Amino acid sequence: MSSAPLALITGGQQGIGLGIALALAGAGFRIVAVAEHEEESPVVQAARAALPGIAYHRHDLRQVGAVEALLDQVSAAHGPVTAFVSNAGVPARIRGDMLDVTPENFDFAFDINLRGAFFFAQSVTRRMLGEASPHYRSLTFITSVSAEMVSVERAEYCMSKSAASMMAQLFAVRLAAHGIGVFEMRPGIIETAMTAGVKDRYDARIADGLVPAQRWGTPADIGSVIVPLATGQAAFATGAVIPVDGGLSISRL
Repeated sequence: MSSAPLALITGGQQGIGLGIALALAGAGFRIVAVAEHEEESPVVQAARAALPGIAYHRHDLRQVGAVEALLDQVSAAHGPVTAFVSNAGVPARIRGDMLDVTPENFDFAFDINLRGAFFFAQSVTRRMLGEASPHYRSLTFITSVSAEMVSVERAEYCMSKSAASMMAQLFAVRLAAHGIGVFEMRPGIIETAMTAGVKDRYDARIADGLVPAQRWGTPADIGSVIVPLATGQAAFATGAVIPVDGGLSISRL
């Protein structure tokens, strides 16, 4: 088994997660991606083509009772996790008036973006605390500018990301004395499959000045920022909230 550091990324098979995986692989990490896609799915096969060394394990974040068995498999096959990236998430099922949000759609967002993310991170953290490692260790939570910026047409998503932001802060305080860094990254408008359905809308808004950088973000933009966090170059900044949004979230007149 290689002695190189191991990064475990939920949702690491596509979009922002794959951008993170590529960046961390370039920094010398072995990569394990976790998602609910079938091994034979085009998404997973595309990830393998982009990053031949990626290892893939299937898991549904809503199944919190299955996390320990999954992590047993990861540990047996690859060794202890060095960098954990909590990236997997879902958008609002239906964009529309917040007064029309149903309990089912509310629970769908929270079950994955918050409940599933919390218990997965909890299990990873317990193992980190019980295992010695020669490498710097970290947790990075990928939330969203929507943790603070209001979108009334996807209220449940915004609330789930706001709660996930507090989750990151809680883990940061709990783990600081153990030398495990915890960070929150807030992507802005990133060009992925998740945003493909609203591309025309945001193309127009970006052209009108919504994003000071005057462009969409890319998964590579997120990946470039995570490398110093996972390698310990920002260790004393544990708990930091880092917007990666081209200036979108800066308050302006």
